[in-house]
Amino acid sequence: MGGGPTPKIVGTVWGLLVLNTLGSAGAKTIVPLPRSLIQMVTMGALVAAFALALAVNLRLRIRASAYVFLLTLLLVTSVISSANLESGFGALFRCARLALFVGTLWLLSRWWDGDLTFVRHHIRMYFAVLGSVAVGLVASPGAALPDLYGGRLVGALWPLTPPQIGQYAAVIIGLTVLLVLGRRTDRVSAAVVIVPSLVLLALTHTRTATLGLFLGLALAIGSLLLTSAAARRFFSWAVLCATVAAVGFASMLQAWFLRGQSKENFSSLTGRAKVWDALLAAPRTTGQKWFGMGLGDKSFGGLPIDNSWLAVYNEQGLVGVTLVAAITIVLGGVALLRPPSLERACAIFLISYCAIASYTEAGLGDASPYLLHLALAASLLAAPAAAAPLAPLPPRHIPRWARRSEVP
Repeated sequence: MGGGPTPKIVGTVWGLLVLNTLGSAGAKTIVPLPRSLIQMVTMGALVAAFALALAVNLRLRIRASAYVFLLTLLLVTSVISSANLESGFGALFRCARLALFVGTLWLLSRWWDGDLTFVRHHIRMYFAVLGSVAVGLVASPGAALPDLYGGRLVGALWPLTPPQIGQYAAVIIGLTVLLVLGRRTDRVSAAVVIVPSLVLLALTHTRTATLGLFLGLALAIGSLLLTSAAARRFFSWAVLCATVAAVGFASMLQAWFLRGQSKENFSSLTGRAKVWDALLAAPRTTGQKWFGMGLGDKSFGGLPIDNSWLAVYNEQGLVGVTLVAAITIVLGGVALLRPPSLERACAIFLISYCAIASYTEAGLGDASPYLLHLALAASLLAAPAAAAPLAPLPPRHIPRWARRSEVP
């Protein structure tokens, strides 16, 4: 049965999910915001999102979704791993948050119809977030480019870290480029989104987001080369510009990429490799190996893990890693089996970006922007719902006198 036209309130629900996944940790803001207040806002946004989604879908009509089903299994695994409270009562709170997040996605799945509706919601909301970053940069450049982060751009109005800003900018740049190639938006509107987002991405000096953007776009546009002349032209120009930039600005690009780090620091991925080695070497019981320690703050020994796979292994064990791998494989497999289209290209970009970012960023095992990106990919890969068949017209009553033939 078709899901019907998408109500406008669904866009509000999606925006509230984005607000919830912004997090509560980051740089110091111009106006100090207590972390408890930020957590109240983000958690309140999730509760409101679930309530609005339930209100607009009171009959609980949902669509079958392998992605949300696997997320539900991941939720069950998280509850099992968190029940022993090895990570404290905060683990149960994070499980409740993940439950509301997954429940909201189930309610929204009714309108996952393989179109670009949710792509536009995604771009608008994250562009609004980047707008707040730009306002903070103009209002207080010192707070937005603090020495604590090596002069990298942070959120001065809402506590956002450079990797977060880089991620949001890269995702909406990639999606907007694909919309232009598919002629689903005009170039002026696209430039309004792409140009300032590129500036903010450059100011964050975020290597993961930059690589994810370029590699994800290459794969997405590559999926359109056989069916889109615009994609072929764009790809040709992009290769030419990349070659010129690599030759003419090699030293500048290298300096931007290294961010003033030594070769030793760069080779250890800014210290991440040491944390990863310590995490893998830590003794674990059989239960901890299979189900993890319970949902936590994605850290080990007080240091951030910054790797989705190791964070999932630490918190949800080998079962969680298997489920996250299944999510990636299923979405990627479905994308490869779909015929070439703009929707498929957008999904390929999102899946590729999340897969690339998972190496140096955590978030695939808990309610996060990465799971929201993958939910958007799942909505794009959903088969269009079949329209409900028209009811047959009732038989027309014909008077008895009209049934008689005029010929005797």
